[in-house]
Amino acid sequence: MTPATMKDYPDIIGRLFELQKFGMKFGLDSMRRILDALGRPERDLKLVHVAGTNGKGSVAAMLREILVGAGYKTGLYTSPHLVTFRERIQIDRVFVGEEQVADLAERVWPATDPASPPTFFEFVTAMALLHFRDERVDLAVVETGLGGRLDSTNVVSPLVSAVTNVSLEHTEHLGTTIEAIASEKAGVIKEGVPLVAGRISGAALEVLEKQAAKMRVPSFMLLGRDYRADILSTDRRGRPTVAYRGPGWSVKSQPLALAGPYQADNAAAALALAETLAGLGYRLSPEEAGPALAKVGWPGRAETFEPGAWPPDHGGLAPLILDGAHNPAGAEALSRLLAAAPRKKLHLVAGVMADKDIAGVLGPVVALADQLYLTRPRYRRAADPGVLLERLTQALGPPQCPAGLYPSIPEALRAAALNAGPEDLVVVSGSLFTVGETRAYLTGAPAVESN
Repeated sequence: MTPATMKDYPDIIGRLFELQKFGMKFGLDSMRRILDALGRPERDLKLVHVAGTNGKGSVAAMLREILVGAGYKTGLYTSPHLVTFRERIQIDRVFVGEEQVADLAERVWPATDPASPPTFFEFVTAMALLHFRDERVDLAVVETGLGGRLDSTNVVSPLVSAVTNVSLEHTEHLGTTIEAIASEKAGVIKEGVPLVAGRISGAALEVLEKQAAKMRVPSFMLLGRDYRADILSTDRRGRPTVAYRGPGWSVKSQPLALAGPYQADNAAAALALAETLAGLGYRLSPEEAGPALAKVGWPGRAETFEPGAWPPDHGGLAPLILDGAHNPAGAEALSRLLAAAPRKKLHLVAGVMADKDIAGVLGPVVALADQLYLTRPRYRRAADPGVLLERLTQALGPPQCPAGLYPSIPEALRAAALNAGPEDLVVVSGSLFTVGETRAYLTGAPAVESN
């Protein structure tokens, strides 16, 4: 592919996704060569680097909202996207434009080596860093893609690093033990750079503490030891009101926009990052940072759609919750939210990637379900519904509720709309790809941009 072949935005997106055939490439040499050819845009940026098994996207979105609220022009780089590729690269809540995507892609391609093509994530990371430099953002919040140590984003030199939590994930790439995965996450810790850590303990904490000492980290803020957020109350949609206390900041009572008890930890980490930045001279205060948390939008993470969101021909009477929990830790967190959610019956619409721990991803939520709708998004890695049922049955025994197999998400949603009453709750989960396609369907957005 050459820049001359990229005629319009859909063509560009299709060609970018062709890079996925090169899979994942662990190591930073290729990323550094690309950035060298682009003039090392990351060196002109002030950044916050966020890693972790779960919650890193929510923490990044919360911190972005705090920074924007304080008047800072703020870049946000996250993955994957739910509906449009443009979600991945944002400035002040605005997605990168289609023309900007075309321009960035045309500039990055000559910086790549045809003999050793970049991965999709390497290419897009270069686009994001270039865009943030072009637009002269005051700060950029950058989320890792996978792991940390060898993740393409780990070429940056941040003002502060964060590790939200550590649990088993991507074991085929990151290792099969908590210690191994913690070592990969700890790779984002840089020499002399402050560190904020979330709910981490035991062997994982020992790994982080050892690396922090080795890198002479001047400040290591740990959730539960150096800062905390207590849940004061929770509204009917599962959104907590929290009280935060850090080394120098306190927020007495702040409602959160995002639902789920685990968002208290994420809010605490975002406030701890803001408090750290304030110590580095940024104009941030708890009086302004706290209220910013009530404005955070992070689609597909315990996101509620009221009954009126169903397409008119479905006549759905129940509210829906969309949550992209795609690993066992995320599924456990979702199950805790659902356990406290008011409803008569729980209808679970689920689609999971074939390379995931299917029983681990679905088991905690299936245990609460009164009816199960197994389906698949239009994505090459998605498991067939029959495979989902087979894996669940092998690991946990036959589901203790009716289970139907549906070849597409719209068919599963139609069945759920037909069966769920006004006092019931419909949950869509198992993968961000499943949630993204569902969200596009519910909102009438164009098809999800992926191959």
